[in-house]
Amino acid sequence: MSSTPDTMKAFRLVAPRETAIEEIPVPKPGPGEVLLKVAGAGLCHSDLHIMHFDAYPVCPITFGHETAGWVEQVGEGVEGISPGEPMLVHGAWGCGHCKHCHVGSEHLCEIAVSGSMSGGLGVDGGMADYLLVPSARHLVPLGELDPHLAGPLDDAVLTPYHVIRRWRHLLLPDSCAVVIGIGGLGHMAVQLLKVMSAARVIAIDIAQEKLDLAAHYGADDTVLSSPSSTADTADEVQDLLSGHGAELVMDMVGTDSTLALAAQLVAPMGHLCCVGVAMGTLPWSFMATAYESTLSSTFWGTKTELKEIVALAQAGKIKVETQTFPLDEAATVYSQLEAGQITGRAIVLP
Repeated sequence: MSSTPDTMKAFRLVAPRETAIEEIPVPKPGPGEVLLKVAGAGLCHSDLHIMHFDAYPVCPITFGHETAGWVEQVGEGVEGISPGEPMLVHGAWGCGHCKHCHVGSEHLCEIAVSGSMSGGLGVDGGMADYLLVPSARHLVPLGELDPHLAGPLDDAVLTPYHVIRRWRHLLLPDSCAVVIGIGGLGHMAVQLLKVMSAARVIAIDIAQEKLDLAAHYGADDTVLSSPSSTADTADEVQDLLSGHGAELVMDMVGTDSTLALAAQLVAPMGHLCCVGVAMGTLPWSFMATAYESTLSSTFWGTKTELKEIVALAQAGKIKVETQTFPLDEAATVYSQLEAGQITGRAIVLP
């Protein structure tokens, strides 16, 4: 392997609402750490929320919390992995010691739950030539999977997988699951629901091309929605369901209007999960949703779940729809993502 350079390019938040490609030092791995040569890093709507903060608490910072690549160097004490091995990074970096970390839920770490320790959210991420991973325990071997395209498995796939795995007991053969928003996470939610359950799957979006993608990946029904007419959309879905509602509703957007729609669709004893972080609100009262239905948010998933996802991908049971771009075009691609012009998941390649 060639020698590691001293500097690298990185796409960074350099000031509130200001991004740039910068030349920064390549980090050196200390004890227990691993330096990864980045193959590809996924772009996420969460990054857009960070860009729009008037004062994000960590700045400057390199974006990228969906990263895969090859082991470049290992720090003192790291055993069992070698330079050149393709790896996927589990981006939820916990402290490793709190009660949640002890049971494998590092995404809910008492110290890092706000993202303060995770690459691309609290410390430098993978939208660069190299990524410093604080512990080898955060790496999942990719086997024959292409690391250029594997990064989104860690969020675009892991987040909906975590939701479906938790509420799979509701998804019986005569049940229904609704996915609102067929973007990077939504098109994977459709696939995972078909792989992991016997439920009927209904996909909702405001763009016909995204509904076509949902149908391609197995959605049983698709509904074209108007943002200004959630009542009409709800009526159309309820007609499909003969008024019974859906056992699981996954709102992959999280605006006021999508949450209002989701609340009209959930069945008695069903579950509504807000996955998207558009910061919408849902006024709630005793009659706001169907009797005995529940509402939750979600956040990422566990490394064990990520290993299960990698196994599904290796078996060819799921596929992330990807578009790839050079790192130098990251700012333009984020603009396209914000405008709804990206199909599936965008990935930048250093």
